Amino acid sequence: MQLGQMCAAGVGGAAATAVDVGTLVLLVEHGTPIPLAAFCAAAAGAVVCFTLNKYIAFRDSTPVTALQLGRFGIVAVATALLMALAMELFAVKLRVPYLVAKVICSAVVFVAWTYPAQRRLVFSARSSSCPN
Repeated sequence: MQLGQMCAAGVGGAAATAVDVGTLVLLVEHGTPIPLAAFCAAAAGAVVCFTLNKYIAFRDSTPVTALQLGRFGIVAVATALLMALAMELFAVKLRVPYLVAKVICSAVVFVAWTYPAQRRLVFSARSSSCPN
């Protein structure tokens, strides 16, 4: 694991999380169920995450391909589903305040799934140089 790259991805993730949390708060405060709001918020943050991670954290200057977007989409949907499940557990079942739960769940999902999946599947030299 490359620590500098992971830190840069973490910073990109923090920016994406700001979008994510803003969306989460907006949706929850307007009556959207927390798991659905968490899924939608994670999807919104994914757009920011892709852009910052591609060009900054992973320094991937290759053209964006359909294959890369597809792989990112799979990782992002899996991340959103993991976040929805984790938020269901922490915020709904354990009654942790949803913003505190968001921080906890985001950190765990990032370290356990998102960063490794992006590094191996989306932004590796092998995966980003494939033709569409």
